[in-house]
Amino acid sequence: MPAMTWWLLALPLLAGVLLPLQAGINGQLAKHLGSVLVAALISFCVGTAALFLLTLYQREVPLLSAFRGLTWWHWTGGLLGAFFIATAAYASPRTGALLFMLLVLAGQMAMALVLDHFGWAGYREAPISLGKVAGLLLVVAGIWLIQRS
Repeated sequence: MPAMTWWLLALPLLAGVLLPLQAGINGQLAKHLGSVLVAALISFCVGTAALFLLTLYQREVPLLSAFRGLTWWHWTGGLLGAFFIATAAYASPRTGALLFMLLVLAGQMAMALVLDHFGWAGYREAPISLGKVAGLLLVVAGIWLIQRS
């Protein structure tokens, strides 16, 4: 694999840095409004407006024919995002940022192991290894240690 450029490593790191902040902001929004679902809806509306403006600015509007080849599961990304945002708004204020994000990380790692192993959802195949499973188990051990303290 060719050497990765710095921004290919920096962008996911930045996204990871911003996730607990996003969860906290949405949790406070839900508390202020008295509704997790309304907070999630507002979060998605603001995000949709931003993406709409960026899409127009970049002139990346696809032709209608591009949508014909999509299958049902191509449309589920938004549902998964809505589930995450609503879950974050509800659970993160109750668990705390560290435990919430470690639970999210463990779930992400477990699914990533499966996705990479089978090459599902467009990922390249990368077999599960003892080192990868050990890394996931260390995260699970971290969850246990943090919840005990």
